[in-house]
Parts: sequence; C-alpha cells; structure tokens
Amino acid sequence: MKKSVSIIGGGSTALILAALLDCEKFKVTIYEKNKTLGRKFLVAGKGGFNLTHSEPIDELINRYTPPNFLEESLRNFDNQNLREWMGSIGIPTYIGSSKRVYPVKGIKPISVLNAILMILEKNGVVIKNNHNWTSWGEDEALIFNENIEIKSDYAIFALGGSSWKVTGSDGLWIDFFNLKDIVIVPFQASNCAFQVDWPHDFINEHEGTPLKNIAVSCLNKKQKGEAVITRFGLEGNAIYALSPQIREELRKDNKATIYLDLKPTLNQEEISFKIRNSTFKKTSESLQKELKLTTAQIGLLKKYLSKETYLNPDLLAKNIKNLAIEIIGSSPIDEAISTTGGISLTEVDKNFELNKIKNHFCVGEMLDWDAPTGGYLLQSCYSMGAQLAKHLNRNR
Repeated sequence: MKKSVSIIGGGSTALILAALLDCEKFKVTIYEKNKTLGRKFLVAGKGGFNLTHSEPIDELINRYTPPNFLEESLRNFDNQNLREWMGSIGIPTYIGSSKRVYPVKGIKPISVLNAILMILEKNGVVIKNNHNWTSWGEDEALIFNENIEIKSDYAIFALGGSSWKVTGSDGLWIDFFNLKDIVIVPFQASNCAFQVDWPHDFINEHEGTPLKNIAVSCLNKKQKGEAVITRFGLEGNAIYALSPQIREELRKDNKATIYLDLKPTLNQEEISFKIRNSTFKKTSESLQKELKLTTAQIGLLKKYLSKETYLNPDLLAKNIKNLAIEIIGSSPIDEAISTTGGISLTEVDKNFELNKIKNHFCVGEMLDWDAPTGGYLLQSCYSMGAQLAKHLNRNR
C-alpha cells in the first residue's frame, strides 16, 4: 500500500521533490495557498532566468552560508545533474558568458514550470490550490483553511522565507513552529540593496548609474561584478554576494564598511604609474582617458577623498583599489530577493527531518541558510528537494 506524502508549499523545492518521489511507493499531494504553483519562481524569472551556475562543485559549495549544511545535497544533485534533468523533461540549457546556466533562448519561466507540472501529472501527484496551512491538529494532523484536517504518513514543509509577500512567502508560519518549541532564527533581508548616505549633489547626478567591472570586499570576502548606485544606496550582484558579511558588521556596529576596487585589472603600482605618466594635465582626464574610469567612478573619488589625496598619484591609486564606503542599513525584508533566518539548522537532521516531530521535514528557504543570486538559490532548492526524494525513496 502506498504511503501518503503531504507537501505544504508549491515552490521550486516542492516541485522537484514531488517530481522525483517514487510514484510506486507514495501518494503525493501538494497543498498550495495560492491559486497556482510556482509564483515566486515565475516572478524571479522576469529578472533574468538563470537556473543554476556552471562553476565547479567545490567552488559552488563555498558560495553558501554555511557551506557544510548543503554540501551533501549539492554533491548528490549538482549543477550538471540539474541540467541533465531539465534536458530530460524537455528544457535544454546553455552556459552564458557569466557562467550562469539558462534555458535555451525562447524558453520562458512558464514553459519550465509547465514541463515540471507535466511530470507531476504523469506521476499522479495531486495538487490542491487555495489550501493555506493554519496549524497542527491532534496526532500532528495538518489543518488547512482552519477546518480541513489531513493526516499523512509524511509531511514536508516548503513554505519559503519572508521576502516577496505578493508571491505568498510571508513567513507567518513561524508562529506555528514556535508553538512546537522549534528554534526560529529571526528573518533578515539578503540579496538586497544596502543603504548609503550619499552626498546630495552626487546622488542627484549619478542615481541609477551602474559601476561595472569592479570588485567589492567586506570582512574576508571579495566579489567581482557590478553594483548600481541608487538613491537608497547600492545594489547588484557584487553587493548581493556580500550580504552575510555586511549583515554581520551591521549587527555588531549598526554600520558596515565595504571597499570598492574600481580597477581590478590593474594593481596599485600600475595605476599610480599611469597617473604619474599621463599626458593629460587634469587628474580627472587622466582617470578617464588612461584608466577608463567612468564619470560616476570619478565622482565617487572626488566626493570621498580630500583634494590633497585626490591630487596625490600614490594616494589616489590606493583609493582606486580600496575606496571605503559606509553602509548604514539594509532594505526592508519584503524588498529583498531572499531572506536568511527561519528554522534553525540545529532543528533538522541531514535529511531535513525535524528532530522534534518524526516524519515531518522542512526544506528550502524556510531554513536558516544563505546564498547569492546567480543561480545559487534555485540550485540549492533543487538539490534539497532531490536529496529528500532520494532519502524517502530509499528508506521508506
């Protein structure tokens, strides 16, 4: 006789889990509070639909915080496994110039979602939309919409974090887990904009300007990429990747310092030499013509350096490689791409089963881990879903 599996939540982790569970062993039902599945998946796809990142697995693992938590899942279902699986359901992929992995041109997020839904239909997975989990009942029964009681052999929660509430990720589920004495780490914004108190004349001139081909560092982490100057502060992939380090400094000191390397391709001595030997009389012209710095980059240097420092080739070169910018806050959680926090990792075992409630599992962003954008978030969700499916198929 088949055992029943209730999956609460209809995001990426839930979808691949349901697709990979053995339909000969399990009767699987997905309960989703929205009218449709995969809303956050579809919204995320509008901003650049990268499914994963192609870098070697050891490098990929180290993108996560903490890296050891997801290592087994990522090794068991890595970026190549994901590409192969996507290909098997009719979604061929390619590696872009950024090393991110995308569906081949013309395939939209809805097409990927529909391909997965076809697998679920083939496997007999039941989908119940408009089912909002509201509590546990007696004997750990699941209560939906306050009056629908469901008993199942296995309950798997994939309720998401607390960002993008419009997609259903509101984090309100923490109250029910608190009642079970399950440790919850407060949610924090991740992969978000960070606040900078820009000089008014600078931001009026440069708001919306990208800083391309730079490197940003904070604490022990350095990230090459791009940042965008906004009225609020800075955002972009080079900033998002430093979210854990910036949050750590903000937590300790209510401020953080990041360092911009405006010319990563040259060292300090090379930059100083170019400035000293420039044929242009004005420093700004030397920076623009010799170093190819943009107007916004030059504007940053002028606003953050004294006149004496700006006109000293050695000191200017030092700051081009290491310009300090103070961060004073982060954007609201609901404006973040993702969140960290949620159920403490001490509350689950290596297969994501809750230590305090047998046969109940938690996966995805509702757990307290972190990852940058660029395909890493989706990869981890798919890897967790695949890991749990493998565990249940083999051991239950």
